[in-house]
Amino acid sequence: MKRRLIPALTIVAMVATTAACGGSSGSSSSGGNGGGSGKTLTYWASNQGASIDVDKKVLGPELKKFEKQTGVKVNLQVIGWPDLLNKILAATSSGKGPDVLNIGNTWAPSLQATGAFLPFDSSSLAAIGGKSKFVPASFATGGAKGKDPTSVPLYSLVYGLYYNKRMFAEAGLKPPTTWEELQADAKKLTDAGKGTYGMAMEGGSYTESVHFAFIFGQQHGADPFDASGKPNFTSPGMVAGVKQYVDLMSNKVVNPSSVQYKNGPEAPGDFAKGKAAMLMSQNNADNTLVADGMKTSEYGVVAIPAPTGKKDTASFVAGINMSIFKNTKNKDAALKFVKFMTSEAEQKILDVPFAALPVVSGMTPNFTKNAAEAKTFQNILATKAVPLPLVANESQYETNVGNAVNQLIAQAATGKAPSDSDIKAALQQAQDKMASAG
Repeated sequence: MKRRLIPALTIVAMVATTAACGGSSGSSSSGGNGGGSGKTLTYWASNQGASIDVDKKVLGPELKKFEKQTGVKVNLQVIGWPDLLNKILAATSSGKGPDVLNIGNTWAPSLQATGAFLPFDSSSLAAIGGKSKFVPASFATGGAKGKDPTSVPLYSLVYGLYYNKRMFAEAGLKPPTTWEELQADAKKLTDAGKGTYGMAMEGGSYTESVHFAFIFGQQHGADPFDASGKPNFTSPGMVAGVKQYVDLMSNKVVNPSSVQYKNGPEAPGDFAKGKAAMLMSQNNADNTLVADGMKTSEYGVVAIPAPTGKKDTASFVAGINMSIFKNTKNKDAALKFVKFMTSEAEQKILDVPFAALPVVSGMTPNFTKNAAEAKTFQNILATKAVPLPLVANESQYETNVGNAVNQLIAQAATGKAPSDSDIKAALQQAQDKMASAG
């Protein structure tokens, strides 16, 4: 999912059947599954830009282009992230939904479990260009393992380590290549008396917290769920991963007040204004940094490093996917539209305003004019990123573990560094909440 714009909401009251799900009551159609002239699709697009109006201005000309090419009109509704998931769930239970919609890619397994969405089987995949068309890491987010995906990638995002070139040069430092180097650099670059810190952190964001708990847990060889899908939050690797993140606050290399930062522009704002020398963020942070007055030449980006000898995972695969409601009366037209939106031509256009990486294999990112930055993020997606757990209760994992890590960060901000036993106890509580929720 897209950080800061996409909260990891808990999916509740899931429907177990889809006999009356899907549909396209919001579309006017002549019936049948044809994809020719006279058809109308309803499309729910997630808010990717600075505002819903910005998204409409970006997407409007592209939808007109699609209509000219195919004769299929697209009725667009851009929906803000606080409302999107609830609207999707209401549609799955009422049958009154769009033909095509955007979803946060970490929702894919949970929404797949409703049975409300069209599986992209071999025939449907062939209709949109085939599985090989997509970047493998992005395509892997489409649904649960072993099942036909019910979503395909539209925009991709990954984490990187942004660093302030001037601050590093003045301190005689180079970008860190191990976590130990990052910790040492962060300490050297921290001067709390002057209000500058080695690292910026959104310490009150449960989405950020669970993202890094997962990434660093992966570096320590730990998965939050076992092979059967059972939560396993308290393994030594999971504890070590959480400690790795919380220690940034315990070691006082981040501003204690960042425990108040929640899914907003505060952390990248601190970095852009020289209040922090490093920032771990997704590539869409570029828009925020530029808006806050930072030039792209003033920062560099490298992969988030792992501790020496540990697994070289630097991100999870974030981003936006597209799904089709299973009972759409416009299946062929919907597949044409998905093919259009995920085409190389449209990716080149849409990736720029939405600061996204292309989901089509072989493309060069163009969300930034900084070629080195683009190459870094593309390499992270291709070789150092893995999907978040592809399980139906993934969103509950995000909420429970993210909030547990937030509490540990808040404890560290008071000057009391959480111990391994503190971390394990917090993760056990999160796991118990998962169990009690069923």
